[in-house]
Amino acid sequence: MPKIPPGPMKIAALAAGFVMASLDTTVMQVAGATIQERLHASLSQLTWAVDGYVLTFAALLMLAGGLANRVGARRVYMWGMAIFGGASLTCALAPGIEVLIAARLLQGAGAALFMPSSLALLVRAFPDARERTRVLGVWSAIVSSSMALGPTVGGLMVGAFDWPSIFLINLPVGIAGMLLTRRHITGEEGDARPLAAPGHAAVIVGLAGISFALIEGPQLGWNSAPVIGAIAAAMLAAVLLIARERRTTNQVMPWTLFRGARFAGANAVGFLFNAAFYGSLFMIGLYLQHARGASPLQAGLEILPLTIFIPFSNIAFARISGRIAAGPLLAVSFLGAGVASLALVALSPSTPYWMLAVALGLTSIAGGFISPAMTAATVNAAGTRHANTAGSVLNANRQFGSLVGIASTGAVLAVAPGWTAGAALSFLLVGAAYIAAALIAWRLIHLPERRQTATSRTSPRRSASTAGC
Repeated sequence: MPKIPPGPMKIAALAAGFVMASLDTTVMQVAGATIQERLHASLSQLTWAVDGYVLTFAALLMLAGGLANRVGARRVYMWGMAIFGGASLTCALAPGIEVLIAARLLQGAGAALFMPSSLALLVRAFPDARERTRVLGVWSAIVSSSMALGPTVGGLMVGAFDWPSIFLINLPVGIAGMLLTRRHITGEEGDARPLAAPGHAAVIVGLAGISFALIEGPQLGWNSAPVIGAIAAAMLAAVLLIARERRTTNQVMPWTLFRGARFAGANAVGFLFNAAFYGSLFMIGLYLQHARGASPLQAGLEILPLTIFIPFSNIAFARISGRIAAGPLLAVSFLGAGVASLALVALSPSTPYWMLAVALGLTSIAGGFISPAMTAATVNAAGTRHANTAGSVLNANRQFGSLVGIASTGAVLAVAPGWTAGAALSFLLVGAAYIAAALIAWRLIHLPERRQTATSRTSPRRSASTAGC
């Protein structure tokens, strides 16, 4: 039997975490209705089961990156895989919704540990720039494909083996990833830099307060003491975070980068994109099953247009990125996604599925351009010196967006008079977020590029300098 070369084994070892995290982000959208029925969960409890994973993932992501620098990326990656695997088993065996929510919170913590570490290990495992570029292309295709196929995989698993199977599938993937990592990925010493623990604690409290208010507000009442207390806690955490960040050099985020309009704009559209995309993904799975009577498998197949075109758009972006600036591409893509989403505001029980599929497909095509374009805009705005930090900040902001988007969509569904009306209102919210992102992309990302181009054309000294390079 021929021996497999180490390159593919390294890719498999470090892609395992991303595959699990990507699948767990999307498969729950199809399994949600079944879990709600089997565990007798309310809509707010189901929202916690979905958003709890994103909450700890988003809140701990920056802290996990610092921990990887302190004690070593390989060690933190293995910790994250072990925690994620144990939490997945607990999810599958959960006797009630409360245990499932707790296990999902733990899953998010595990994902936060292995996600930034895996990228750092990938860069180290492939030191040759040309080989690393090729590997990153394979890596992106694996991640995009796992996310795109997530709803369909979820539908198949739930239909054939019931809802616990969507968590059990993580166990062989995680075990294989850990074994391959031990064998093919070398460890390294950390640099013992201090962790900004108080700042990260403020972030966790703030995000938890926002999540509680959005998820429980429709049920407890927006003026109830727990909701007002959660909002107050989130505001206090934000004030304390700002006060601490102004006094220390060991900051949670490199705030000076946000002084640049293009960097701030790229992070703003990243937040809005994830809020709109994952908010709509959460809603559509419930809508198809509750309002249109789809089975989990049928719902997984019917959601496919929202995700299936993303890998193809990723490939198309790689071909055209050298000819089209990120700003205009982002503005046009967001505008297309916004128009497609707003077209579904008129959704009714008689709306044929093909109209929904076309709108979701257009959003999927746009999303495949948006994700790499805003990453490129962020890294270019930060410069090569801060490229790694910029990528981490964008990833954290996108997870914040997912958290808020899912919670906001859940709040809309909770107050709507029915599933169809809730879906229509959700598409209005999603479309508004996409349009806002298009305006931000045009104003903060595109216009600086255009002014810079104009300056280079009108300034003889700049033109001569450019021509001479």
